[in-house]
Amino acid sequence: MQRRDFYFDLPDELIARYPAQQRDGSRLLVLQGDGRLEHRQFPDLLDYLREGDLLVFNDTRVIPARLFGAKESGGRIEILIERLIDEHHALAHIRASKSPKAGSRLFLAEDAEAPVGSDAVEVLGRQGALFELCFDAPLLEQLNTYGHMPLPPYIDRADDAEDQQRYQTVYAKRDGAVAAPTAGLHFTEDFLAACKAKGVEQAFVTLHVGAGTFQPVRADDIRDHEMHAEYIEVSAAVAEQVRATRARGGRVVAVGTTSVRSLESASQGGEIAAFSGDSRIFIYPGYQFKSVDALFTNFHLPESTLIMLVSALAGQAPVMAAYREAVAERYRFFSYGDAMLVFPTLQQESLND
Repeated sequence: MQRRDFYFDLPDELIARYPAQQRDGSRLLVLQGDGRLEHRQFPDLLDYLREGDLLVFNDTRVIPARLFGAKESGGRIEILIERLIDEHHALAHIRASKSPKAGSRLFLAEDAEAPVGSDAVEVLGRQGALFELCFDAPLLEQLNTYGHMPLPPYIDRADDAEDQQRYQTVYAKRDGAVAAPTAGLHFTEDFLAACKAKGVEQAFVTLHVGAGTFQPVRADDIRDHEMHAEYIEVSAAVAEQVRATRARGGRVVAVGTTSVRSLESASQGGEIAAFSGDSRIFIYPGYQFKSVDALFTNFHLPESTLIMLVSALAGQAPVMAAYREAVAERYRFFSYGDAMLVFPTLQQESLND
């Protein structure tokens, strides 16, 4: 398949730059396996879940990963943490008029215009496009003092106090993401309780979403795309929950593409098992799912690896038709936007179609 097969026109005003007034106040577009579309509201998701199903969430926590400051020369810099290494070390992207050299020190500021303080970061060297940094003080403390929420590039505004809460899931637990697993942003404590009351089980995996999630696909033939690496953990207990759910006839419903990538990374041996480590799994039409039966997800960028993943489950033609319908019905798109519930296509597509 070609990259252009996943393109759609999106009016700029349909990009959600702020969250809905209520966390659970978004619309829901349901794509059935036969291609039928149903227009609902997020709370209606409960109607589609059955006793014995398993919802799988990504419990990563977004860190305030965007930092501002200056070099010793006074030149302003912007840092975006990509990965936490340990208490004092991280890998990061740095935006500056001239890239800092190994051994140089960067001084932190509260924002892009504020004067710098005495808190500093040492540049240890480079790993490809990333810089290895050593923070004088504990890294998470520095992020909580100076850091800003790393809003996606298509949300073209400065972060504000509301983003501290709304660009984070209510069940976020493990620090490490620099982008939210956005499908989870719709869920409230009350909705999770309602799922439990209905007999829908819950499980949690961890995938620390990196800035690479926003990298565009540049290859014309999608099979030539090189996927970025992200750290994933799937416990033995979760693997057993997945196996038990499917054995009794329940469905594994992944909440977000990161949950899909986590479960399928842990299933490459044929049956899901405990997994921890980096994954570069790239899921596109023709992929045979091993552990995921349905997907709850937000709307994704044109020609992105994420819309390709959704198409692998539901079929390229039905997914693109659903996106055109969503545009026509003026759904809100991307991280702060509306959601889809996607069931597997009843017709298999060939990669060469």
